[in-house]
Amino acid sequence: MESILKVERIEKYYGNRSSLTKAIDDISFDVRKSEFVAIMGASGSGKTTLLNVISTIDKVTSGHIWVGNVDITKLKDNDLNKFRREELGFIFQDFNLLDTLTAYENIALALSIQNVPFDEIDKRIKKVAYDLDIINVLNKYPYQMSGGQKQRVASARAIITNPKLILADEPTGALDSKSSKMLLDRFNYLNDELKATILMVTHDAFTASYANRVIFIKDGKIFKELHKGDATRKEFFDKIIDVVTLLGGNLNDAL
Repeated sequence: MESILKVERIEKYYGNRSSLTKAIDDISFDVRKSEFVAIMGASGSGKTTLLNVISTIDKVTSGHIWVGNVDITKLKDNDLNKFRREELGFIFQDFNLLDTLTAYENIALALSIQNVPFDEIDKRIKKVAYDLDIINVLNKYPYQMSGGQKQRVASARAIITNPKLILADEPTGALDSKSSKMLLDRFNYLNDELKATILMVTHDAFTASYANRVIFIKDGKIFKELHKGDATRKEFFDKIIDVVTLLGGNLNDAL
């Protein structure tokens, strides 16, 4: 199966010669089309930096990152902005919805920027709203929605442009347990039924157990990988907890 994301020997340093911090230390991995991959690690492990360089928010010090056939480490200015807008979908912990726009308008914005005809925008929004069970909030403003509804609207906005890769940063971090489960069930739907490719950063073992594969980061390096395979989600969760324990994590931080 084709590789959607290829990370090759990337390193990221912060600071200067007198005070240099190596946030990413020679990391390489692939994400295949239609995979759902979680990245886990303690605070300061490098997982957020890794997501930032993949999402083009930050730049690597060395190494290469390909999304599809494009080496994003070589993109600059307008090409980088165009690529980010058209090929990547973003889901943030704090939703990042525009308060002055309805759910429908928030989702439509990315397509409007691309000059997609209104009839096509309307058709695509109704389809994704059905998939994510948010038809009933399309005319509501963010302040009128629950946290779970806002995150599903944010998810709809992320996938509406049919991006090659969806990047999720602690997507359940601001949600209660019921809303988290609903969102993660929708993620599984996007992955299983719509074949969306998802890379998600999380500190939470329950959230990670919904993925097909988990990559654990420690001190800027890949510590271990787990593949779900034929395991149930509960069995996979138990395996994740075992690795969290090896990492020196606290179960209260993982649950």
